[in-house]
Amino acid sequence: MPYFVFRITPGSTPLVKDLDLLDQFDRFQDAKRFARARRAELEPDSRVTIKVMFAASQLEAEEKLQEHREPPILQEWEK
Repeated sequence: MPYFVFRITPGSTPLVKDLDLLDQFDRFQDAKRFARARRAELEPDSRVTIKVMFAASQLEAEEKLQEHREPPILQEWEK
């Protein structure tokens, strides 16, 4: 399964995100290197996020990125 690198821009509401596929890689190391380079190009106050997603297809990767996920609960020793 390939690794997809996306540029994620917040939409008009918190549930809506604009996803732009930047590139696709067969190896994680290549995808990670590419994503780090794109993140370094962003302005410090940018609301854009660069993410690597492992999925069978681009559609599956986009669906996973659009899912609403609850923030993790911090335990007392993690604070």
